[in-house]
Amino acid sequence: MMLQTRFSTIFSLFWTVLISLSLVSTVSAEDSIHIKFSTWHPPASREVKTVWAPMLEELHKRSKGRITYTLYAGGALGTGPEHYDIVAQGLSDMGYFTATWTPGRFPLTDVLSLAAWVDGKEVGVEIGNATYKRVLREEFTDVKVLELNGCIQAFLWTKKPVRTLEDCKGLRLRTPGGHQTRYIHAIGAEPVFMPLGDVYLAVETGTIDGVVTCPPLMLAFKLPEVIKHGVIVTFGCVSEGVVMNRKSWEKTPDDLKPIIEEVVGNPFKTTGGLNRDVYRTMMKEIEKKGVSLYRLPQEEEERWFEVFRDETRKWVAELEAKGLPAREAVDVFAEEAHRHGVECVAFPSEWKK
Repeated sequence: MMLQTRFSTIFSLFWTVLISLSLVSTVSAEDSIHIKFSTWHPPASREVKTVWAPMLEELHKRSKGRITYTLYAGGALGTGPEHYDIVAQGLSDMGYFTATWTPGRFPLTDVLSLAAWVDGKEVGVEIGNATYKRVLREEFTDVKVLELNGCIQAFLWTKKPVRTLEDCKGLRLRTPGGHQTRYIHAIGAEPVFMPLGDVYLAVETGTIDGVVTCPPLMLAFKLPEVIKHGVIVTFGCVSEGVVMNRKSWEKTPDDLKPIIEEVVGNPFKTTGGLNRDVYRTMMKEIEKKGVSLYRLPQEEEERWFEVFRDETRKWVAELEAKGLPAREAVDVFAEEAHRHGVECVAFPSEWKK
């Protein structure tokens, strides 16, 4: 009888421990999240090495291991223009997308690609986030927007020297989309849209004469090997950012959401990657690779910027004819840019208050 009692006690303790372990396992699973993060940036790029990988590791660290991740870079899950849908449809939980690579889909968000002197991604995010909160929310109802930005200023990079607007006539230039397409056309060149991965060969074979892009991507795609001239006149850049799948966000434990918003809300500030100091380093690196950088004289620069301002006037008229508050978006962007020490050179002077 005593043996039976002992056996019963041991059996009871066994099940208690088993149930406890099961509960711990269940709580642990419900209390953590695994994030599949996707980006079109090449795996060996500065973006992946100094921003995305450190950002994800910071999420893991601040959550004390409750946030784990898998990073998919380059074309692992799809092409650059597909990255918004990759996240929205749940192929990845979180990812970096470029809005201007899908023309017409985020019409007002193109405002972030207006020509402005942005020389650090952390600054671009501050401007983009503020503009998003004020006028761009309605364009992203199917995802959780964690940050939105206008990238670092893009310049004109060509095989042959360019010194004036007249030198641009007839050039075939790869465009990143957005206002850059309008600007390229307005200076007398022909905009050509193609994946950045195709630009190297296209320049090398003479299919195109150059590209409008930002310094980080010049380096990421090794373009200084085939492009030896750069005009330092800002074309603005693409509109892009980090978004999270809506269902993935909703299933994220409530106490982890603030951590994600804080870390990813400005990943460039969090990691120190692609900030103003890094920008200066990149420009020196491009020069060391044999690229000649040319800054337009003030009078010539003003000619270019007036062309860009005229494109702003036309763009606003076109969108407002469709019932979209484009003028408000431009006013907000210019205001937020000024607040962060950035000049929007494409803002028409007669609109200044």
